[in-house]
Amino acid sequence: MDRKPRRRTRERIIETSLRLFNDFGEPNVTTSVIADEMDISPGNLYYHFHNKDEILESIFRIFEREIEETLAAPTRRPADVEDIWLFLHLLFEQIWKYRFFYRDLNDLLTRNRVLEVHFQQILAHKVRTATTLCEALVSAGSMRAGSGELRALATNMACVATYWLSFEYARDPRGKLERGRIGRGVYQVMAMISPFLVGEAKNLLERLSQEYLRA
Repeated sequence: MDRKPRRRTRERIIETSLRLFNDFGEPNVTTSVIADEMDISPGNLYYHFHNKDEILESIFRIFEREIEETLAAPTRRPADVEDIWLFLHLLFEQIWKYRFFYRDLNDLLTRNRVLEVHFQQILAHKVRTATTLCEALVSAGSMRAGSGELRALATNMACVATYWLSFEYARDPRGKLERGRIGRGVYQVMAMISPFLVGEAKNLLERLSQEYLRA
């Protein structure tokens, strides 16, 4: 049988760092901890990354590429309520995959200028996508909202999506942040849309929401 090629050390460092940052928080993980976890020497790690910020920025570039692709996907054609529900699940999956960025967001943006600038662009893209999705519902007659209401709603949707995991962590900082919490985040974002929906769109959202209302 052909053996799979061993992953390069640089890729392993990125994967291990992401797991440790997610599990323990980026401020609590040093390069020495990463090297120990991988059973490599600090010198081997520093050959690939001179410091932790270089590791952090490498992870962020991957995250940025993936989340920008996710944010662009639902705007390629008019979306209905079910499409938005699915899109939010995909978005929250990305947020969960790189959850340390969201849990430690304010601290990271204060310390790292690259992350500060690029995350501002991601936030702006979130608002644009939310606006486009809501405008599609209005055009289809599934939602009633004025332009000012749409702007506020899109901003609120982006805000809740961005800070949901921080909210969940603050509610139970000593508990385990479980994957199931992203489903509740999806529901909270959709709940903001609900008052503006009409007819079958509102009925569909209520049916989709049942499993979260029972939780």
